[in-house]
Amino acid sequence: MTWKSPLALVREALEGQRARESELRKLVSNLPYEGLEKGKQPNRFFPSNAVKTTKYSPLLFLPKNLYEQFHRLANLYFVGLAILNFIPVVNAFQPEVGLIPICVIMCLTALKDAWEDFRRYQSDKKINNMPCFIYSRREKQYVEKRWKDVRVGDFVKVVCNEIVPADLLLLYSSDPNGVCHIETANLDGETNLKQRTAVSGVCTSNPGFEPESFNCAVVCERPNNNLNHFKCLVEKPDKDRVGASIESLLLRGCTVRNTNHAVGFVVYAGHETKSMLNNNGSRSKRSKLERKLNVDVFFCLILLFTMCLIGALGHYLWLESLPGVPPFLVPDSNGHLDEPSLASFYMFFTMIILLQILIPISLYVSIELVKVGQIFFITNDIDLYDEETDSRVQCRALNITEDLGQIEYVFSDKTGTLTENKMVFRRCSIMGTEYPHKENAIRLAVLDEPETEEEVIFNQHQQLPRTRWSLEAEGISPSDTHWQGSRRKSKVAANGQSDAAFSSPLETEVIPDQKLLQQITRAESGGGHRDSSRDKDPHLDFFLALAICNTVVVSMANAHRQRACTSPHSSQTNNPLEAFSSLLKRAGSFIQRKSKRNHTILEVPVTDAAKTDSREDRNGVQTCSLHPLSQSGGPTLEPEDLCYEAESPDEAALVYAARAYGFILLARTPDSVTVRLPSGEELVFEVLDTLTFDSNRKRMSVLVRHPVTKEYVLYTKGADYSIMELLGTPYAEHISGVEKNIAADTQHHLDCYAKEGLRTLCITKKVVSESTYRSWSGERKRAKAAMECREEQIMETAVQLETNLTLLGATGIEDRLQENVPESIMALREAGMHVWVLTGDKPETAVNIGYACRLLEEEDLVINMSCKNKLTCTSILDCTLEEVRRYGEDPSNVDTTPNISLVIDGNTLTMAMSPDLQERFVDLAKRCRSVLCCRVTPLQKSGVVKLVREKLKVMTLAVGDGANDVNMIQAADVGIGISGQEGMQAVMASDFAISRFKHLTKLLLVHGHWCYTRLANMVIYFFYKNVAYVNLLFWYQFFCGFTATAMIDYWLMIFFNLFFTSTPPILFGIFDKDVSAEVLLGVPELYRTGQGKGEYNFLTFWISILDAFYQSLVCFFIPYLAYRDSDVDIFTFGTPLNTVALFTILLHLAIEIKSWTLVHWIIMLGSVALYFVVTLAYSAVCVTCNPPSNPYWIFQSQMADPMFYLICTLSTVVALLPRYTFYVLKNSVAPSPLLQGRQLDRMDPSTRDQWIKEWRGFRGGGPVKRYELSDPPTPTLETPADFFPDSDADFMGDDLSLNVITQNRQRVVAT
Repeated sequence: MTWKSPLALVREALEGQRARESELRKLVSNLPYEGLEKGKQPNRFFPSNAVKTTKYSPLLFLPKNLYEQFHRLANLYFVGLAILNFIPVVNAFQPEVGLIPICVIMCLTALKDAWEDFRRYQSDKKINNMPCFIYSRREKQYVEKRWKDVRVGDFVKVVCNEIVPADLLLLYSSDPNGVCHIETANLDGETNLKQRTAVSGVCTSNPGFEPESFNCAVVCERPNNNLNHFKCLVEKPDKDRVGASIESLLLRGCTVRNTNHAVGFVVYAGHETKSMLNNNGSRSKRSKLERKLNVDVFFCLILLFTMCLIGALGHYLWLESLPGVPPFLVPDSNGHLDEPSLASFYMFFTMIILLQILIPISLYVSIELVKVGQIFFITNDIDLYDEETDSRVQCRALNITEDLGQIEYVFSDKTGTLTENKMVFRRCSIMGTEYPHKENAIRLAVLDEPETEEEVIFNQHQQLPRTRWSLEAEGISPSDTHWQGSRRKSKVAANGQSDAAFSSPLETEVIPDQKLLQQITRAESGGGHRDSSRDKDPHLDFFLALAICNTVVVSMANAHRQRACTSPHSSQTNNPLEAFSSLLKRAGSFIQRKSKRNHTILEVPVTDAAKTDSREDRNGVQTCSLHPLSQSGGPTLEPEDLCYEAESPDEAALVYAARAYGFILLARTPDSVTVRLPSGEELVFEVLDTLTFDSNRKRMSVLVRHPVTKEYVLYTKGADYSIMELLGTPYAEHISGVEKNIAADTQHHLDCYAKEGLRTLCITKKVVSESTYRSWSGERKRAKAAMECREEQIMETAVQLETNLTLLGATGIEDRLQENVPESIMALREAGMHVWVLTGDKPETAVNIGYACRLLEEEDLVINMSCKNKLTCTSILDCTLEEVRRYGEDPSNVDTTPNISLVIDGNTLTMAMSPDLQERFVDLAKRCRSVLCCRVTPLQKSGVVKLVREKLKVMTLAVGDGANDVNMIQAADVGIGISGQEGMQAVMASDFAISRFKHLTKLLLVHGHWCYTRLANMVIYFFYKNVAYVNLLFWYQFFCGFTATAMIDYWLMIFFNLFFTSTPPILFGIFDKDVSAEVLLGVPELYRTGQGKGEYNFLTFWISILDAFYQSLVCFFIPYLAYRDSDVDIFTFGTPLNTVALFTILLHLAIEIKSWTLVHWIIMLGSVALYFVVTLAYSAVCVTCNPPSNPYWIFQSQMADPMFYLICTLSTVVALLPRYTFYVLKNSVAPSPLLQGRQLDRMDPSTRDQWIKEWRGFRGGGPVKRYELSDPPTPTLETPADFFPDSDADFMGDDLSLNVITQNRQRVVAT
């Protein structure tokens, strides 16, 4: 190792800092420099792959831990007093003894921190020593090394099912198409596979990749924590540049799946990897109760200083009143006595030392222990466990459990939060013709029907041999008797969650519409030969677009993956027609049940157009299929052998819908998509480019080359409002009348779908000329290779191509509500919470879901706000506020509460949240019971939460399940993430994570209420306990000349707070239950006791302080009056005081405990027993433990004196009598809601349930309607025009309508 001058070291350090902080990095291969010293390595300035998450090192643990602990002002306060006690002129006790309490607390905290850091060290060691393969030029092969040995510029080989050790730029994959499949569950929780593509034009060797031949430079951006974006380019020796994006980056922590091996170039390592930059640890927040606690500690500090000032002033007056120098005032070594003023100044600090425990030193530690206990009970609640996903509630923020009991506003996402995020294909419109898929609707409705008692009994019998349905089966067959069992199994399977995302039978099985099926069959036949009309048929193009225009990854069911895929031989058939045929056997009774709703069920004729063929599977079960056998007679790839991995449920639903009509997506590579047509022919489309979905364009496109016509075709799907404006319809004049009618009819169908609560998408096609494609391709390539403003340039090229689209049709997909969502929202509203739903859906869709989940009620006054300019928005706000205020001020409405709900779209919301309209919007919103925000962006979601929280000063909670909800979750006081099908981004950003929305009810109404009331009462009790005990010392100062003399031995004072009275309040904060869970869920109004100021407020705090003063007066002066004019010594007088204080403080807690358990009895009696045992032992063995005091045998002598027992009994009774009397009178004259709830707990369970049921019926909270979409008449062209009222102005116009929502929801009462 060569010696370097300090100047060279500084120069190299500055150079390394510049390299790390540069916006662009230029990286080269390490292979030519292998074996050279570090100073000659080109990538030496970038960190290694070793990670270190520990906070301390063995040498620096003590100073760093003390530094962190002294960030707590309470620790500084007590350490300062302990140091002050070492000054002779102001000390009150032995200096060493004064250090004991704070040393015990800080040592326990240090041990906890050391244990946590040691666990982090073990985890780091395990990760850093994981094996990986790095290419070595010397060995001419990949050698096994450790993760910590990886450096930027290395070539790393990862094999199937192996975790990626660093951020790798993918250069080679064993897949012939250069594709590597990865699973990102370790990063974002998403279990679906994602494709990564090797950088094109880099790997020229065949068949493998030779790292030594890589002589390119890699230019990449500065490390950041964005998991979805990456800018990079590969510069070849000939200066040719190839752009790369996140599609070519393997992130550290991902797992390689379905790929034999892949080779990557390390661009980021260690702490610069994206996964480490996102690893922020657990969230830390300060709860509302802790903020209130800090204020009350400040009040106690003022109280302490006041008492010390009184003591100093009293000492001064006492010294001035002395006629001479008393013998107990000992002068210093020079025979000099301090002046009274100086002595009183010193006495001020001595009094602070004596009365220091007025500030509860153990309160903060006790709160942490209580919260750990509360979290244990929350996470182990069986009711919050979801068996389907095998997950339970997670507490990620450990210090805000009590905030769950104070929520006033709930902000919720819709998709995946209120709904299942299981998209079910329901209807579609093609070229202006609507296909309602009634057969599929029957299947879904029957699956929703609850099982009858006969079916339950029948399912207990032995099942008959399995037989699938055929279309020819019309009479009674053995399959009829099997219907109930298969239906039951299919219901279970529909609710189950398979290993691949969005692949439950509920989502994957679609029964084709017979009319559309016949249309496709005619188009496919084409007269028996291929012609141009067949290749351009819009119906075929529609389903080709559904199969092609997506990012679905196709894998085999038996692929190399550690998780097994769903077995193709499930109890429910995979053939849609077979499923529908079996459902028809149940249709008779179903029609009778549905007849009351005026539903019409049409019989579907069986035609030869279906082209079904029957054959037997390997189990001898007869099946029928839409798809004929391969013409070659060889083995064909069956749909059951395929596993679709979709990034969103919408994509999966559309691919499965296309598969139901015979358009089967067989394979996808970066350059091609293979689709099998209903005729059995397989077409391989060359993929020229994919314009991915983004939140600004609201659409995605795939540009392909048709294998038959050789045309360049752009298939696009997206939100209706983003697609329709690209058509130029219905207002463009250059298009034909037929196209205008198609667009108008399709828009009409879209509006109908939205009113049914369906999610809508438009499907389009565009044929691009070759010259246009060549020109556009050059611009696209330059945009991808750009390092600055790459995203903007890429978006511009996408927008440039997505113009003049031809509309093919539209789809309607149902996102079904989760279980018990209406009941949960009703319970939250009855608990006094304002519920807001923020969604990106259309207003019509959102309103329909709002009624289904009972966010909006039939009798609500619904305010629909939608305007196009700020002037209109201002006028609407002013008029609406005036109407609402006038309603509230009307004397006839004094005792009535209007059920007002607000529906507002994203554009109007932006204007309403402007600085000059904020106040009016918030004023209107707080008067509404529910608010539904539609067409909102993720940024608007967080803005709404921040606005309400800051303007109204209320406790807010946000709940969501996707990455678009992260900002909203982090902006709220409490963030709840739902671990749904869209990954774990919301969970990772949340404070608590649940698996179902229904779990929010118990989490808030039960655990939130318990956590808050327990902690609030425990904090109040701690303040009371310390003030009551300290005042005993303070009252004694009036009789000892304010000399800071203590009549209780200091060791017993320490034991009193550390041992005798510390455990009972902690267990009180963990185990106490004021009301049972059943009553809290049955009577949600009880939750309101914690909202607003709650139980821990200014009044309750000062009442407890005044009660502590009273009790301390009683506990001091009754013994004082009993022993007055006697010859007892100071400790004989102090021992009864200490004992009386113990009994009073513990019995005070006994009055506060609402539910006694065996643990309470053991701890309370154990504390008393421990006091007597320790005090007796201390008095027996300690002669001069705390010189010059002598407590020897004092307690034994006291216990032999009857006066001692009389004093203890009388003092305790008198001290607690006012509080006990107050509780008796209060509970008798004006019982609180919580007391009434406890009275319900004493009832017999059946009587209690009946009472709650009657009470809820009286309140109007009757049984919640089951959510199901109605089946209105098919919105086809033959539908009467007056069926769909012209009410779009309620949502799209500049006016405001206040609608009293009745069953037909149409009567406008004010405009």
